[in-house]
Amino acid sequence: MAINFNQYLEEFRQLNPKDPGTWPLVPKIVVLIAILILIPVAGFFLDTQNQLDQLEAGRAQEVKLKDDYLNKKRLAINIDLYKQQLREIDTQFGALLKQLPNKSQMDALLVDINQAGLGRGLQFDLFRPAASETSREFYNELPIQVRVTGTYHDMGAFASDVGQLSRIVTLNEVSMEAQKDGTLAMDTVARTFRYLDDEEVATQRRQKAAVKKGGKK
Repeated sequence: MAINFNQYLEEFRQLNPKDPGTWPLVPKIVVLIAILILIPVAGFFLDTQNQLDQLEAGRAQEVKLKDDYLNKKRLAINIDLYKQQLREIDTQFGALLKQLPNKSQMDALLVDINQAGLGRGLQFDLFRPAASETSREFYNELPIQVRVTGTYHDMGAFASDVGQLSRIVTLNEVSMEAQKDGTLAMDTVARTFRYLDDEEVATQRRQKAAVKKGGKK
């Protein structure tokens, strides 16, 4: 049985939108099917899709919260170990800090460095501390230009003695050259450090705050 599409098209053309009750059967069925399809599709995009997006976001948040919980649980389980490690770090830091002289001990340390060289038979051609210290976060650094002459063995012993001082001293930028009399001349920068007392730390912080405030103007 052939379907007369022209007849159906003509029926759609003649539809009265104000009186659906008079429509022929086929247009009524087509419109009904369209309504049954459009309503769920529109509902999906207008409401269901948003709910699905919220559900997906909730699942992602759930995963994140679980990870945060596991991390915090791991930290809580190992809290005693972390506290012990922190105490050990504080102890080690305190031991290192004690190796830094305070302001009143710097002169004695400079004498110790000088005596370490003289004790090994070295001749000091230059021993010149910098005119000012370099400020760090909680300590100051003092570079000392040093030039000594002597044998290679004595210079090695001097470097070893400096390394064994009770205070921290490092030898940097070391260079050597042979002298006409067979000895060696060594140029180096000895760096020693001292910790800042509470008043100096407070002053340093005030200065940094003032510089920072001035930079914002």
